[in-house]
Amino acid sequence: MSQRPHILHLHSSFDLGGKEARAIRLMNAWGDPVRHTIVSGVPNALGARDAIAAGVPYEIAQDPPPLTGRPSVARYEAIARYMRRFDLVLTYNWGAIDGVMARRVFGKGVPPLVHHEDGFNEDEAGGLKAERNAYRRLALGAAHALVVPSRTLEGIALGVWKQPPARVHRIVNGIAVDRYAAKSEPRAIPGFRRKPGEVVIGSLAGLRAVKDFPMLMRAAGGLSGKFRLVIVGEGPERANIEQAARAMGIADRLHLPGFLAEPSRYIGLFDIFVLSSRSEQFPISVVEAMASGLPIAAPPVGDVPTMVSDANQPVICSHYGEVYLRDALQKLVNDADLRRTIGAANQAKAQAEYGEEKMISAYAGLYAAAMGKPGMGG
Repeated sequence: MSQRPHILHLHSSFDLGGKEARAIRLMNAWGDPVRHTIVSGVPNALGARDAIAAGVPYEIAQDPPPLTGRPSVARYEAIARYMRRFDLVLTYNWGAIDGVMARRVFGKGVPPLVHHEDGFNEDEAGGLKAERNAYRRLALGAAHALVVPSRTLEGIALGVWKQPPARVHRIVNGIAVDRYAAKSEPRAIPGFRRKPGEVVIGSLAGLRAVKDFPMLMRAAGGLSGKFRLVIVGEGPERANIEQAARAMGIADRLHLPGFLAEPSRYIGLFDIFVLSSRSEQFPISVVEAMASGLPIAAPPVGDVPTMVSDANQPVICSHYGEVYLRDALQKLVNDADLRRTIGAANQAKAQAEYGEEKMISAYAGLYAAAMGKPGMGG
């Protein structure tokens, strides 16, 4: 093993989302003492690289073996051969599970591997697929550890995927909470200017089907009062979101500025943070909104109901659907004092429980233990 650990990251894609943001935060925290090679299963999906700090030694892999495709002994062998040049392999979500299987089939000489599961895309949002569960159970036996951020996923890992408790590590997503307490920059969202008396309802996510922003448009179409919707993010669902807004007669109240880095610069411009996803686990965007002092309106997905403060519970929907979300949003749109009370309670909980120092230390300890080293950078 080299003096400076060389870590291989196998991502299904490397556009900036929750798992990528966390992986990059760890890379930035460790800095020069750790070297990284990143594989994106979608070769051109590399938008997250812009968030890697200057001075962090990393490279985007050129011509790595494919992470997806039909099961093949030759493909597994090629992945295993590629992994042998590193000190540690980190795999992320279903799109990189073949890296775990490759280690199971051709494990000789392959370094330790830690797999991360952060949630499910639209193809499993309505329920897990039996064949994937069987594949995960078989592959994960080759992992040194499985990391999950939520109690929901921890239960799935232990129950459905039959993983031994010693292999499953629940590490809560954390952020630099103090950075979010600062006042946001008034012009940090291009094209957005708050109008007098307007309540700004905001969200932050990739525009993907599982986030179900058309459902949010249907919910917002039933609101009374003066409001604006701002959704920061980019993705293939943009046209569907715009169409849904037009159908509900609120296209003039919707602002889609695209992807914007550094949410701490702008998330505080919102008055309410809204989530409309069909599937989540422990979304970083909710932690960011809480740290900024915002109330959260959301369906009861993943750990969201237990993430937020007790004061926020009345505006977490009892069920999924636009009527429930509309009613939760209406309570907040109507009552500025309620927004401030909930926001203050959320901010206090974020500061007490969701700081990044504990998260960084937990990951550093786990990765170092996998490599048999006493510690890592940071």
